[in-house]
Amino acid sequence: MPPPIPSHGSMNDLAAFIAIAREASFTRAANKLGVTPSALSHTMRGLEERLGIRLLTRTTRKVAPTAAGERLLQSIGPLFDEIDVQVTALGDLRDRPAGIVRLTCTDHASQYVLHDRLMAFLRRYPDIKVEICLDYGLTDIVGERIDAGVRSGDMVSRDMIASRIGPDWRFALVGSPDYFSRHAPPETPYDLARHNCACLRFTTGGGLWAWEFQDDQGKIFTVRVDGQLICNSIMPGLQTALDGLCLAYLPEDMARPHIASGALIEVLEPWSLRCPGLHLFYPHRRQPTPAFTALLEALRYRE
Repeated sequence: MPPPIPSHGSMNDLAAFIAIAREASFTRAANKLGVTPSALSHTMRGLEERLGIRLLTRTTRKVAPTAAGERLLQSIGPLFDEIDVQVTALGDLRDRPAGIVRLTCTDHASQYVLHDRLMAFLRRYPDIKVEICLDYGLTDIVGERIDAGVRSGDMVSRDMIASRIGPDWRFALVGSPDYFSRHAPPETPYDLARHNCACLRFTTGGGLWAWEFQDDQGKIFTVRVDGQLICNSIMPGLQTALDGLCLAYLPEDMARPHIASGALIEVLEPWSLRCPGLHLFYPHRRQPTPAFTALLEALRYRE
């Protein structure tokens, strides 16, 4: 039969024995532990009775371990010292930013919204690691043990705490000059049925994203598109649009430099979907670590 697992009380009794043996005094050990000498003496008597062996020799002038007590002190003393070290280290983690923070976000958010601030943050806090899970789906951050997610403000569940990390943004429908030399530009979103479009497949549910537009009254409507390229990310759509294969519907900040250079042409701009800024969201009931709090502050959007 295996030995019984020590109870919390017996661990405290052993810690009391170590303090007495090292201090060679009930009074000094009691002061160190924050108890009375009489309470400490009672604890030791109880420990010796349970073990069935004397651990300390008591005189009017001195307390010293017996041979059995010395053996016990040498075997468990270093273990308790290591416990103290580890508990102190946990306190350091609580009081200074360190450890790992796990985020879920899209590759667009990672590269175009988070990257610069995240690099500055990691340089400032060398004891923090950030793990990014790239995903366009509606990830269950609680079930997946992820600290926080990054999504557009209108996609964040109401039972989450949300902090804005980016400005409002919009989509841009773009194609290359070569593409439009071969295909007439669409005049309305409904003309996209006749065009080769880069499609996005959501990991949640597996369906293709129906492109969303809004009219001059701000009403949002969807148009189902089709094309030769289907990905679970919008990033490849940028390159295929630059290559002249298809049209791509992208966050405007992705397309902006290519529009400015003339490599891409934007069409249907008045119809483009306007979106609330990206938000970092996390559960109400989760106690944030110093590392997470530091990251939240570093990513917070400031106009």
